[in-house]
Amino acid sequence: MLFRQDMGIDLGTANTLVFVKGSGVVVNEPSVVAIDSESQKILQVGLEAKKMVGKTPASIIAIRPLRDGVIADYDIALAMLKYFISRASNRFTLLKPRVVIGVPSGATEVERRALTDAGLEAGAKKAFLIEEPMASAIGVGLNVEEPTGNMIVDIGGGTTEIAVISLGSIVLSQSIRTAGDELDESIVQYVKDKYRLSIGEKTAERVKIEIGNVVDHEDFDEAETEVIGLDLNTGLPKKLILKGYEVREAITEPVNRIVEAVKFTIENTPPELVSDIVLNGINVAGGGALLKGIRELLERETRIKVNLADDPLTCVARGAGMVLERVSILERISKENQY
Repeated sequence: MLFRQDMGIDLGTANTLVFVKGSGVVVNEPSVVAIDSESQKILQVGLEAKKMVGKTPASIIAIRPLRDGVIADYDIALAMLKYFISRASNRFTLLKPRVVIGVPSGATEVERRALTDAGLEAGAKKAFLIEEPMASAIGVGLNVEEPTGNMIVDIGGGTTEIAVISLGSIVLSQSIRTAGDELDESIVQYVKDKYRLSIGEKTAERVKIEIGNVVDHEDFDEAETEVIGLDLNTGLPKKLILKGYEVREAITEPVNRIVEAVKFTIENTPPELVSDIVLNGINVAGGGALLKGIRELLERETRIKVNLADDPLTCVARGAGMVLERVSILERISKENQY
């Protein structure tokens, strides 16, 4: 088969997803690379590399080459991107793909250039960037080219992207570096402060996924999960049962920052677009959309109905891939990508 396989890529802080037209999301793996610290040789990428986090000997380092949604280690990020594009490519085609990569709306020109260069060096014929909230809105299924105000809140791993979109463009946006990773860190710190128990980020992430919640509710309060960590008093392993209300307490501060950012964006939205948002609702995507009670919390705080995306984790990748068929948007982002 000689047809070109164009791709939409969500190069996330926590996970990388690759969408291929006609096939859907074909890659969904952690954005982690394991390298030998002495030889600098890459040992594993993605899921196999994440399994090594916190369990490697001193000579093996598990690295997340993206921080807050942008490249922190270019060479490692490039190797990771090459690996994922290769995984997603049909080995029978000789044509290089066009790729659209999601980028945080708050990324600098230098950070954007690094992502574009990485895409081209990783084997793309052309590399376009699209702001993540726009990609997410398209992936959710919003008709972003209509003269109607739509609001998207994408709570990812490294950043939370909030934007109001109309006529195919972002009218205003806010990108805050408070998202899933910070929720995990808050859980680690809470357990350390309250129980003098040291747990890893992988354990905190599991706790968040299993019983993480943001509103007071009997079902959420009594949910529980077991964690095993290192007792800081004795230096020995110790088991602990964490309750749902404790996890809510642990993540209250970062969750409140996200809510305040959403309210700030609404307050600064032109009145005509606010009326559209009240009618259409606020759309929430990203891993944060899976937090129990997030809809109720945002509705209570904004007094606007909230719609949760059907498949919130894949919205950016799907939207980025779908953009290749939206000529007007592709032309606009092509001009924006010129440096």
